[in-house]
Amino acid sequence: MAPDVETTPPPAAVPSATVTGLLAEIAKTGADSQRGGYTRPVFSTAEMDLRSWFVDQATKRGLAVEHDPNGGIWAWWDVPWGDRSNSLVTGSHLDSVPGGGAFDGPLGVASALVAVDILKSRLQAPSRPLAIVVFAEEEGSRFGVACLGSRLTTGAIDPDKARSLKDPEGATFAEVARASGVEPRFIGRDEERLSQIGAFVELHVEQGRGLIDLDRPLAIASSIIGHGRWRFSLHGQGNHAGTTLMSDRRDPMVAAARIVVAIRDTARKQPHARATVGRLQPVPGGTNVIASRVDFWLDVRHPDDAVTASIVESIHEAARLIAADEGCAVEMSEESLSQTVHFDTGLQQALERALPQAPVLDTGAGHDAGVLSPYVPTAMVFVRNPSGVSHSPEEHVLDEDAETGARALADALQSMMG
Repeated sequence: MAPDVETTPPPAAVPSATVTGLLAEIAKTGADSQRGGYTRPVFSTAEMDLRSWFVDQATKRGLAVEHDPNGGIWAWWDVPWGDRSNSLVTGSHLDSVPGGGAFDGPLGVASALVAVDILKSRLQAPSRPLAIVVFAEEEGSRFGVACLGSRLTTGAIDPDKARSLKDPEGATFAEVARASGVEPRFIGRDEERLSQIGAFVELHVEQGRGLIDLDRPLAIASSIIGHGRWRFSLHGQGNHAGTTLMSDRRDPMVAAARIVVAIRDTARKQPHARATVGRLQPVPGGTNVIASRVDFWLDVRHPDDAVTASIVESIHEAARLIAADEGCAVEMSEESLSQTVHFDTGLQQALERALPQAPVLDTGAGHDAGVLSPYVPTAMVFVRNPSGVSHSPEEHVLDEDAETGARALADALQSMMG
């Protein structure tokens, strides 16, 4: 499928922008008055507004904007001879978790735009093509699969499976994508763009306390610890809350509650493990109704992939025993699984040379850079989060750290141009 070329404007004057100024422009988009923070699920009105904002910002910078078949947006600063092989690519995502922070995703996009401004002020033209990419559905908050856009791009998820994914309202990815201008027939591995990427560097807010404890504004990523998501469905007997004696119940909500506690206890026994149930849905969900089914989603992470598998199996076995004890049945299905990612050594060393004061840290959070890593050289730069809290309205970045991050990204990209 030929790319949808939205604009290829003539060279424009370099805008004078800051990361904080760009983020201020979108500060009201998707603001969640109930949860706090931001709710920007993929292809929602809020996320589509952010996409339009990005296209506008890219156009102002004279970048050539393309929409890829998987819902991604690419903004190119091309070399004079027009070849896009061995390109430098940076960027992130614009969608959010429900009630998320202001920086998870948009910081990387705004920083990339400012980094291009800085490079345009230094260079007449790039010696390597440079692109800013915005991937779709990184958080997986709408269709349940994290980094869906980059997974489709690399072929890490089957397109038929992706098309049939459903959001909480029951709409399929195919239906929502088509309504948003993405033709679902053409989603899948994007050989053309993968072949163009010489290196991908993603800047992201740190989602932990590493930089707080080291008192540094920036870090270079060494790895992403392995993680996955599993769906549990507990089947019991729906019934009337007022007429069903406690001794006569087969309540999947009780079983779910016991399993959630067992998940916590299982993870605590294994050093460096993280296990979370952040979403639970009873069916039918009435206040005076004993649920007939309860679905919940498990997130497990550990640096050793074998340990992750062992933890999940232990949790599954505990769930079977608890469900049986409550007169219920349980089903478990894997929704996504990413093995531990070790970023490209050569690219990491290049970042260390360009950013000699930045420590090297691993992370427990997943990113598009991790999904791309088996296919193209990837690296990440983290910006300090003084709250140490992410996926929450409390997520924060100091203004001076945001600008330091954009300058560092520009320095790193320029160093890679040779």
